[in-house]
Amino acid sequence: LLTTKKERTVVMEQLRPVSKTEKIIFPIIVTVLASFLVPPATALIGCLMLGNLFRECGVVDRLSKTAQNELINIVTIFIGLTVGATASAENFLRIQTIEIIILGMVAFAGGTAGGVLFGKLMYVLTGGKVNPLIGSAGVSAVPMAARVSQKVAQEEMPGNFILMHAMGPNVAGVIGSAIAAGVLLSLYGG
Repeated sequence: LLTTKKERTVVMEQLRPVSKTEKIIFPIIVTVLASFLVPPATALIGCLMLGNLFRECGVVDRLSKTAQNELINIVTIFIGLTVGATASAENFLRIQTIEIIILGMVAFAGGTAGGVLFGKLMYVLTGGKVNPLIGSAGVSAVPMAARVSQKVAQEEMPGNFILMHAMGPNVAGVIGSAIAAGVLLSLYGG
């Protein structure tokens, strides 16, 4: 809707290989910067980056596998049980709940559209080297937003692979969401 066929068929150049050192330094730098810039988000960003560091360092393989599988499943179950047990019908079935859901849908759609428009700006500024579809992945729906960008690109041109390019904005969306959540928790969490 917001892009032309020419823009959707842009083939982006191959990404450079990322060294192991860069993969290890990235979560450390992000955590330190987030701690200085947005202190209330330190716990959320720190946990996110600690999991990344577990996986990339290769030293704590057992902890990494546990965090990726068993631990995440257990935490998900407990969060679901906790929310389900505390969400009584009187508190949940309100017009405010529907308003929040609608606001979330509008924010998600706005974020996606804004990402595509920013992708178009990058397309213009780089002389047509950036596929604007990667901008739609700039929301924190990992990895589905990037997969949708990939699917749309391949529908336009079957040999076009932008998945890894779209994962960059996708991860940026996750980091941005964690920072926003940390700020909101500090302001309204009590």
